[in-house]
Amino acid sequence: MKQKIYQIDAFTTEVFKGNPAAVCVLDSWLEDEVMQKIAQENNLAETAFTVLENESYTLRWFTPEIEVDLCGHATLATAYVIFNYHNHSENTIRFYSPRSGELTVSQEDGGVLSLDFPADDFHAIDLHEAINEAIGKVPLETYKGKTDYMLVYPSQKEIKNLNPNYFLLDKIDCRGVIATAPGNTVDFVSRFFAPQCGVPEDPVTGSAHTTMTPYWSEKFGKTVLSAKQLSERGGDLQCEYLEERVKISGHAIPYLIGEIEI
Repeated sequence: MKQKIYQIDAFTTEVFKGNPAAVCVLDSWLEDEVMQKIAQENNLAETAFTVLENESYTLRWFTPEIEVDLCGHATLATAYVIFNYHNHSENTIRFYSPRSGELTVSQEDGGVLSLDFPADDFHAIDLHEAINEAIGKVPLETYKGKTDYMLVYPSQKEIKNLNPNYFLLDKIDCRGVIATAPGNTVDFVSRFFAPQCGVPEDPVTGSAHTTMTPYWSEKFGKTVLSAKQLSERGGDLQCEYLEERVKISGHAIPYLIGEIEI
């Protein structure tokens, strides 16, 4: 069986930057084991699989090691593929995630794609000694969301200079760890570490902004914010806090269109 596959760089206007995701638009679902093996073979942070069902696209995301509950950049990449290669005539795509519910992506002026995601439910916790040891820098505040921890630092420089111990970080019981701070030229910056999922550092993490956007919105007293992820590839996002939802916007660009044998 041959299956078309796309590789899209998300949250960037340049190839080789942003976060690469593989996308497979399927006629019908493959076995879970097969999708996991495809994701492992791709060896990208995420591979997205989608099937058109009942006028919306059911969407699932796999890292090289596990299926995850929510992924922003691979959703953006999937929307890019559907808009550009699957003759989608409307300006909005309705997705349904069995793990995260209804999601939409809208196509706006200038090629901007905007994700509409549920805001994370997070709360402050005491300092987490194991995470602090793994990250190597004690934060000002620590929060626990549905799947991630969020560590807040005072400056962009401290985020840039983090050098985590991935062996220790892999032992933390969570999807990943967000490190964030006010930015120098944007409202806030971040990095995201997820060795537990087979992704030591994710280049750009849309879903992590469902935690950071409500937090920084309250801190800055505004709902529209600019953000940058400070990975080696880097990524740029515009975020808007809509109470129970978060709008996360950015560009995408194709890198590869091919075919795989299954």
